Order: sequence, then structure tokens, then C-alpha cells
Amino acid sequence: MASSLTCAGVVWAMFSFLCAAASCVGFFMPYWLLGSQMGKPVSFGTFRRCSYPVRDEAGGGTVMLEQCGRYASFQGIPSLEWRICTVVTGTGCGLLLLVALTALMGCCITDLISRTIGRVAGGIQFVGGLLIGSGCALYPLGWDSEEVKQTCSNSSDQFDLGSCEIGWAYYCTGAGAVVAMLLCTWMACFAGKKQKHYPY
Repeated sequence: MASSLTCAGVVWAMFSFLCAAASCVGFFMPYWLLGSQMGKPVSFGTFRRCSYPVRDEAGGGTVMLEQCGRYASFQGIPSLEWRICTVVTGTGCGLLLLVALTALMGCCITDLISRTIGRVAGGIQFVGGLLIGSGCALYPLGWDSEEVKQTCSNSSDQFDLGSCEIGWAYYCTGAGAVVAMLLCTWMACFAGKKQKHYPY
């Protein structure tokens, strides 16, 4: 099988895949913010949550249901900032995944990625990383929502965690974006082989 990538391009393809995977897994997992409510561990993502209070039909009180799930609707996401974060971060992850899959196909298909296409792919990765970074920066603006305050001992506010802490998925998403912006964007400039010019 012939490749359209240089040796640096093959390394770029692998790093692109790892960055996209880290960002996408971190984005999907609901472990961006960790806290507790009613003695049970609670965690939030941008559009998912683990452990939430439900009305106990038998006892008439409120109990914590310990399972993870999406919010019932987009409007159900606790704050406007988290809704924007979901869209922006999801778009960035989609761009990183698109470039990573194209780069991996370039390992097997001749003439798929030229120098110019490699540079364009690097630009797309930079934009994707920038979008994910923007989403990560917007996320703390939603810490003043009622759901988060209930989980963080009613002491959280924008950019103030209160009794909560940042989870591994937040770091995973951000790290994937940073590596994509800095390393992958630079390596993409050297990824494609120079096109051959055939005399006609």
C-alpha cells in the first residue's frame, strides 16, 4: 500500500488520532465537575450528569438516583453557558475527528494528502483546538447554576468551585485540544509529500 504521507506525516496522523480521541472521550464523559449531594457522588459534563435527585413515590421524599444520562432536552442543560460550551466543544471535536480520520486514510491512499492539503488540515486542527479551548474556558461560567450550587454545598459561583473539584474529563478534553493546536498544527505543515508534476 502506498502512502501520501511523509514520515513526519505518519507521526502527525497518529498524534491527530490520539488528540481527537482524547478530546472526544473527554467531551462525552460526564466527569468535568465532581461533587456530592445527599451523601452521594455527583458529576457533570457539558450535556450529561451522573446521579440526580428524583421523587420517591413510596416514601414521598427525594432520593438520589445513581446513574448517568443526558439531559432530557437541550434546554434542560443547567445554564446558557453550558449549552454554548456543548455546541462549541462538540464542533471542535468534530473538526479534530474529521482531520484525524482523513490523516489516517492518507497513510493508505496515494495522493490523498499533498503539502497544501496538509497545511489546510493543520489550519482546521488549529480552529478545532481553539473551539474546544473556548468551550473549556466557558464551562466555569455555568458553575453558578442552581444544580451545580446544590452539588457544591451552595458555595459555587462563576470561576469558584466551592466544595467541588474539576474532573479528569475536563483535563483530557483540554489537553487534546492543546496538543492538536500546538503540535499537530505544526506537524501538518510537513505531512504531505510534494506533488509530482507530469509533463503532458
